[in-house]
Amino acid sequence: MGAAALQKYIGSLGGIGASGVGSSSSYSPKEMNKDIMPEKKTNTYSNDNSMVLQNVKTFKDVKGCDDAKKELEEVVEYLKNPSKFTRLGGKLPKGILLTGAPGTGKTLLAKAIAGEAGVPFFYRAGSEFEEMFVGVGARRVRSLFQAAKKKAPCIVFIDEIDAVGSTRKQWEGHTKKTLHQLLVEMDGFEQNEGIIVMAATNLADILDPALTRPGRFDRHIVVPSPDVRGRQEILELYLQDKPVANDVDINAIARSTPGFNGADLANLVNIAAIKAALTAYHESGHAIVALNTQGAHPIHKATILPRGSALGMVTQLPSQDETSISKKQLLARLDVCMGGRVAEELIFGEDNVTTGARNDLHTATELAQYMVSNCGMSDAIGPVHVKERPSVEMQSRIDAEVVKLLREAYGRVKRLLKKHEKQLHALANALLERETLTADEINKVVHPYQEEPQFSFQDEEFALT
Repeated sequence: MGAAALQKYIGSLGGIGASGVGSSSSYSPKEMNKDIMPEKKTNTYSNDNSMVLQNVKTFKDVKGCDDAKKELEEVVEYLKNPSKFTRLGGKLPKGILLTGAPGTGKTLLAKAIAGEAGVPFFYRAGSEFEEMFVGVGARRVRSLFQAAKKKAPCIVFIDEIDAVGSTRKQWEGHTKKTLHQLLVEMDGFEQNEGIIVMAATNLADILDPALTRPGRFDRHIVVPSPDVRGRQEILELYLQDKPVANDVDINAIARSTPGFNGADLANLVNIAAIKAALTAYHESGHAIVALNTQGAHPIHKATILPRGSALGMVTQLPSQDETSISKKQLLARLDVCMGGRVAEELIFGEDNVTTGARNDLHTATELAQYMVSNCGMSDAIGPVHVKERPSVEMQSRIDAEVVKLLREAYGRVKRLLKKHEKQLHALANALLERETLTADEINKVVHPYQEEPQFSFQDEEFALT
């Protein structure tokens, strides 16, 4: 399926790379800064039975289904100027049924017709008609069409109509009454009254024949999955307001995603954006810990651009040549190693930490082992240089001390990042916007949120692998 091209895309959007921040393909962040993931707008309704959608679309918002749009252009013309048709005795179909696989844009297409024509758009999902009480569905159908007649010309759209119009549900008495009422309403108005009834389903083969006969839903329009040109148009639409690396080849991504529909492509872009955010927070975690920990090396730069197998990197350089390293400096290195993993946990939730920190954890574990076994920096083990193959008992004690050092570092970093959370958010947003920041630029970003002097006493590159 063109995994290489997809990985290149996901690794380039907004500065994301190929590893570091994890190899999983989906994330559900606990909270996300609005600058990174804008809040999803929900549909609002007017007071007219809470059925008129206000945030309708236009044809420019619909990509990848040009043939279906062309078939529906006459509906737009009719709604804009009904007299043009009625004067010549022309009539449009009462009902238009949009069929196709889930995610191909059937509902979006119906909204776009209303938006193009500038008419009210009455929306109901088929499942909303039914409840546990008999007769509720039929009453809601009547209310829907009564409201539509007052607002004509307009569009009445029933999504997932198979929920009430399926032959498989004929044995359910209340569902049968709802379907019967829908048929009565469609038969009860003339084709020149300005009401266009549209419905969508991905299960057209199970619809009751009474729905699809002439005079009801007699116009069937298939909304297929987009071809390569359509996929490219959809990707361009979703990416138009997102920061994209210059070397991203949208056409290559479109060619690599056969079978993807609009919803799949939207999800692909969303995953890429989340990964970009996760990378930025991961690297920011390293940087904020380095800035606020005594004994940590000064930061040289931070980037979320991929480099080798790493998604991003924070580079630290010592301020002078080192002949020996203090325990404080080694503990600071442990803390900086933990910064990325802890930042992921704080921002995205414990269940959404990724494998991106595996190299950081490897480095931290090796460092803790070195401190305990070689440098005598453990009270439990003492000032001993442990031989290469220690006894089972000694190895067990060493392992316990290593775990203790790592847990203590994790706790310190968690407290530090909670304290400097504003710095973390500010730096992550800056990395998403500019991708690479020098030490001076980082200091300018975090300075407004600085509560106390930063510490950076003293060549490590904490790369994500």
